[in-house]
Amino acid sequence: MSNPAPVAVALDAPDLETAARWAALVTPHVSTVKVGLELYLRYGPEVVLTVHAAGGADVIRAAVEAAPSTLVAAVTVLTSLGDDDLGRIGLGGPVPDAVLRLAVLSVEAGAQGLVCSPREVSAVRAEVGDDVTLITPGVRPAGSEAHDQARVATPEEALLAGADLLVIGRPITRAPDPGAAAAAIAASLRRVAVAR
Repeated sequence: MSNPAPVAVALDAPDLETAARWAALVTPHVSTVKVGLELYLRYGPEVVLTVHAAGGADVIRAAVEAAPSTLVAAVTVLTSLGDDDLGRIGLGGPVPDAVLRLAVLSVEAGAQGLVCSPREVSAVRAEVGDDVTLITPGVRPAGSEAHDQARVATPEEALLAGADLLVIGRPITRAPDPGAAAAAIAASLRRVAVAR
């Protein structure tokens, strides 16, 4: 069996039974499963600690100090937002500039990981270096619907741009066979890794 792909399957399931079934199907192929909002709200924060970088350096620092053994990942600009949205929520744009500002602020405040779209991951990697874990939602296999994501890329593009962990939900969990969908993505990422 090959190493699992650096993919976090977003288990946006309404209950633990469904999430567990999806997890069982995909875990032979991927490295991580990500608990979705529905499960988080129902069962509590027992998995990964993310904070919003827009909360500022004090919020990030407090999270790092409160959970010293946890990888704290700061969310830069949500992948569902575009340039037009930034002004409405009070952030100066364009998106790539806002992402870089928030990435630098977050790392300086102690975040060991950053959540950013695959479109900005290359610039963020160049700015923060190799020691920071870059997590990229907004990853969609070719031909998949974007759904609510504004800034997307294929798994192969995200990996080549420098992402460490790709967050993929609906293209896997809503597939007729989630295990096969995860296996196909894992295979495509192995081909990219070999080609690099």
